[in-house]
Amino acid sequence: MPADRPGLVQLHSDIDFRVADIRAVHPDWLCAKGCATCCRRLADVPQLTAAEWTLLQEGLAALSPQRLQDITAAMATLGTSPARPVTCPLLDPATDACLVYVHRPVACRSYGFYAQRDKGLYCHDIEAHVAEGRLDDVVWGNHDAIDQRLAKLGESRALTAWFTEWQQTTDNAAPC
Repeated sequence: MPADRPGLVQLHSDIDFRVADIRAVHPDWLCAKGCATCCRRLADVPQLTAAEWTLLQEGLAALSPQRLQDITAAMATLGTSPARPVTCPLLDPATDACLVYVHRPVACRSYGFYAQRDKGLYCHDIEAHVAEGRLDDVVWGNHDAIDQRLAKLGESRALTAWFTEWQQTTDNAAPC
């Protein structure tokens, strides 16, 4: 287990607690399976720490070869300078579900439940609910604190960079 994995496990636990707390009071919360608006409207390719990438690899390894081919094609489409907005290459377009949900990065776990003080709430649907006063009782998580904890886990790199390196290593390890 990498040295930074316990820190990631604790961070996931803290996020999961916050999400469960919000969902307990608001069982009809907008962010749920089937709502993939955020996955289809990313500002950029997700950034992951090495610990997040290690966890994500476990999820990728459990996928079928066809799913991996689909993800590889989606990653290649993104390239080095993707058009905006970016659609997450790990999203199943047929079901609007994350193919590696249990192994998803921190940004995906916290989206819609944490606010970044200087950048708003991001999700326009949630912002509309806030503007209408329907979420006045929600205690938002502080995403700045999440970012600080992630920074302690080490350098972040683009998902596409991690994936390309992994594919090259996998291809080189395959028998001839």
